[in-house]
Amino acid sequence: MDFRFPILAATFLLLTAVSGTAQQAPDEALPAITVSRVETHALTARVQGSGFVAPVERVLIQPQIEGQAIESIAVDLGDRVKAGQVMARLSQSALDLALNEAKAQVAGAEAAIAQARAQLVQAEANRRDALRTKQRTDELARRGAATQAAADSADARFEAADAAVKAAQQGLVAAQAQREVAESRVADVQLKLKRTRIEAPVAGLVVEKNAMVGAIASAAGAPMFTLIRDGKLELVADVAEEDTLRLEPGQKAELSVEGRAQPISGTVRLVEPVIDPQTRLGKVHVSIDDPAQVRSGMFAEVSVIVARHEAPAIPVSAIGGDNATTSVMKVENGTVRRVGIETGIRENGLVEVTSGLNPGDLVVTKAGAFVRDGDRINPVMAATAPAAVSN
Repeated sequence: MDFRFPILAATFLLLTAVSGTAQQAPDEALPAITVSRVETHALTARVQGSGFVAPVERVLIQPQIEGQAIESIAVDLGDRVKAGQVMARLSQSALDLALNEAKAQVAGAEAAIAQARAQLVQAEANRRDALRTKQRTDELARRGAATQAAADSADARFEAADAAVKAAQQGLVAAQAQREVAESRVADVQLKLKRTRIEAPVAGLVVEKNAMVGAIASAAGAPMFTLIRDGKLELVADVAEEDTLRLEPGQKAELSVEGRAQPISGTVRLVEPVIDPQTRLGKVHVSIDDPAQVRSGMFAEVSVIVARHEAPAIPVSAIGGDNATTSVMKVENGTVRRVGIETGIRENGLVEVTSGLNPGDLVVTKAGAFVRDGDRINPVMAATAPAAVSN
């Protein structure tokens, strides 16, 4: 019996099995790499900053008259006042005396005016009489019934009467001017009396009070009161210089302050047009919707919403590249390929992809994974990617 055929058959089967195992080994040895799918998310771009709460407008209240003692104070720190409300009163004693004196001067000027008018009436009557005498004497002189001396005397009396009228007119004007001066003084004293009432020029919140009863009011020292106009507060925040170009009035913002769990809403009011050359920071003024939730001088952080939209996004860990380029390791049919991309908004661990990838594409979740362009891998889907917080 020939045993060669069974031996050859067994050898052929063994070689076939070994060969099949050698062909399957590379597939079984492919590294398992975590990948993520490009998906659409709602993303919000924000500019971060921090600073201190300050009044939108401070109003300083100073006395408008000098040398009067403060008689009473009607407001205190923290009070809200209306426009025109009396905040303090100054002494009126000296001004009352000055007003009486000024009124007496007006009365004296009125008497002087009456006397000047009487003098003017008398002077005008004398001039009329002198004019008639002059006219009769001139007529008689033409007829030869009166001497030239009589005519000259009549002319002189008329000129004197005319001069007396002009003097009386000037006296009346002077007396009227004196009355105007006296009336102006009365008005000045009355204005000063009105200004002894220290009134709020605008509605606002009293945040400083330096006035004390008995002190002499003076505009040279510290203001008597300081108001925050209408109680409006804002955050004056420092932001990076490159972020100032993304900010504009009207953008919504959220403020975070120590001790408050919930953010405080606000709106960008002003972006300062200059950058500090030393710090390379710009300033943004954010008005606070509810000023009652903060106090002037508080430190706060702000997040300004500059853009909000839905877009394809990938985990930030998938981003690689160098300073010149941004890239990801894209997976197609189990093969890794490096692809350059452009990015946009970054939020909550996600990065917006503006070009280079499409929704549904797979990328290596961690750019630092040990894979190279052209490697074949066994892709393993990552757990659900973190979703962007919707605002």
